[in-house]
Amino acid sequence: MKRTYLSLAIGMVFGVACAAPLYAQQVSDTTARPAEAKKLEEIKVTARKREETLQDVPIAVSAFTSAALFKQNVQNLSDLQGKVPSLQVYAARGSNTTLTAYIRGVGQADPTWGFDPGVGIYLDDVYMARPQGALLDVFDVNRIEVLRGPQGTLYGKNTIGGAIKYVSNPLPTQFGGAVEATVGTHGEKDIKANVGGATDDGVWRGRVAVSSAHNDGFGKNLLTDSRNGNKNTNAARATLGFFPSKTFNAQLSVDGLRDNSNPRGAKMLTANKFYPTYQPLSSDFDTRGGMAQLNHTELSGAALTLNWIVNQSWTLKSITAYRESSTNTNIDFDTIPAKVADVNAVYKDHQFSQELQANYDSGGAIHGVFGLYYFKGAANGEIHNIFLGSPPYSTLHLAQYGSTGGNMGTKSIAGYGDLTWDFNPQWSLDVGLRLTEETKTALIQNYGFADESFTRPIVTTANFRGSHTSRNASPKVSLAWNASEQVKLYATYSEGFHSGGYNIRANCVAIPSSCKPIKDEKVQSFEIGSKMSFFDGRLMMNTAAFHNIYSDIQLSVFTSYTLPNGSQGFFGDFTNAGKGHIDGLEEEFAWKPSDNWTFSGNFAYLHTKYTQFMSGGVNIANMQKFTNAPKWSGGLSLENSYPLAGGGSISARVNYSYQSTVYPETTLSPLIAQKSYGLWNAGVIWQINDPWTLSLQGTNLANKSYRTTGYNIAALGIVTGFYGAPRMVTLTARYKF
Repeated sequence: MKRTYLSLAIGMVFGVACAAPLYAQQVSDTTARPAEAKKLEEIKVTARKREETLQDVPIAVSAFTSAALFKQNVQNLSDLQGKVPSLQVYAARGSNTTLTAYIRGVGQADPTWGFDPGVGIYLDDVYMARPQGALLDVFDVNRIEVLRGPQGTLYGKNTIGGAIKYVSNPLPTQFGGAVEATVGTHGEKDIKANVGGATDDGVWRGRVAVSSAHNDGFGKNLLTDSRNGNKNTNAARATLGFFPSKTFNAQLSVDGLRDNSNPRGAKMLTANKFYPTYQPLSSDFDTRGGMAQLNHTELSGAALTLNWIVNQSWTLKSITAYRESSTNTNIDFDTIPAKVADVNAVYKDHQFSQELQANYDSGGAIHGVFGLYYFKGAANGEIHNIFLGSPPYSTLHLAQYGSTGGNMGTKSIAGYGDLTWDFNPQWSLDVGLRLTEETKTALIQNYGFADESFTRPIVTTANFRGSHTSRNASPKVSLAWNASEQVKLYATYSEGFHSGGYNIRANCVAIPSSCKPIKDEKVQSFEIGSKMSFFDGRLMMNTAAFHNIYSDIQLSVFTSYTLPNGSQGFFGDFTNAGKGHIDGLEEEFAWKPSDNWTFSGNFAYLHTKYTQFMSGGVNIANMQKFTNAPKWSGGLSLENSYPLAGGGSISARVNYSYQSTVYPETTLSPLIAQKSYGLWNAGVIWQINDPWTLSLQGTNLANKSYRTTGYNIAALGIVTGFYGAPRMVTLTARYKF
């Protein structure tokens, strides 16, 4: 513990110590300065639900403009990993578009309908309650913001780890658009396009954007000769705006996604004890499973946003939204022809939300935002499980056929306020509070069946209704000091909560405690940080150090119980394991020493520790580790841009990202744990002229083999891993008009 605090102190002292000579040099060295270089781009963010520059907002936030996303080859949200401190984000197990996200060691990996994500995903200020389809493709985007740490005051429940905000391009005032085509290795073929315009008077404005992404996947099912994880996603977004005056506008947006990709193949990491003749394959991506290739997800939504500038001090905003999604997927856990664990899962959900905001800024010392938020959603599903459903176990009557079904309803109402008082030219105080009342109602219906037709139930493991109400107050207090025009220091205390509910896999017969409500988990966060900018905006250094107290931690664990015949049965437990703390240090920097060169990067240090982890009435905290929380992680990027004599430019980029050992699942299997590794990426962009651009990009150039997640189901002898993409090379042509 002492070593952890010492590390944090050293980090903060290092950041300020670096700043001091830089500031001194900047003040004194006015004559011997090299040729003037262009500044780093100034980025506007809305992390506090009002527009501010990235360097002015006293929050640990990373932001990427559309130009930066294109240069760094960010094709979907998972490509942000290695570019944002303390962020782990990837596709959930066998899916291409279901999101798993952790920030600062806090998140949730179970995508089923009973459990909520721990990192909030926002599409144009609309909260996306379910992870299915939330691994958004990047198209027609203005910027992406990643807020690190609990955001309970302004963003509410289920942002206990942080929030990722996807902000679409604003509506245009004149006709224009772009078309982008990509080809690459592994059969990559993508199309992105957008077009928009406005009437002559600008009263009516519109924009339509589409994305179609396809590839052949990285492996095949050797039994059926079909492709594993072949990407087949199509998405669209359309917005219509009415701007009758400078003080009022209404914008209606609709979006949709259809993912018909095959499931990504998992690699068997050790032979299954029930069928030991099937040895692990050499390929990270090949399988030989007997289930049909099915992984279909549809997502759609609509939002109506009203903006009204009441006067010079007050602005009102209303966001009314509806979203829904459905998923039908086959999960062949064992990856072999035998039915050791063959699962079909169907998920459906819909949600309605209404948010009212009042933003106050008179140009004086006090400014802030106040709001009301209402959410009503329902998520349901049915999972059919076949365990040991092949000979000889099926003929010995050892097969198990079970279903998990029901629904989870959520009704939440909240009021919030965040007020900033600039009580001195150098000092400001930010206080905020959010009050939330949320009720979850559950119907849990789990049965055992006679055979794989799932038509004749023979045992009821759970059949009950439950209701759980949470009342939460999430405060925030932040003190900021502008030590100079170049240096801002801040200290913040904030809280966040992740709502509880019920375990949809409950077995009231074998494990009665599994039918009890799950408590909310909470985080108390203490953070100090700095935002520094030197040499006329050519050097940026942002530092954050934090201590989080994490309580009633919710964990999804695959375990087992003893059946009447003495064999072991699979059980998916979901429980409040205990308490822990997370200490960390984060640094982001960007330096533009000349017009042509930019050097940037980030690093993060995390020290995580359970102080309580109850199992069978025994505290086993010393035996447990946090998942998706590497001790060290970061990335470096070097970019050179060279203007061409005939117009246009050529830019080249090389990037390296690194992370230390990470445990992606709760059993902490050493076979699934991914040891330290690094990835090399590079790109060359030729802007031929104003409309035409060519981009050659390479990812994982060293073709590194690395796991992102996996399954360890001891009762069924299953240990598998899902791997990140191999080397990929793509060529993109973009035309703007």
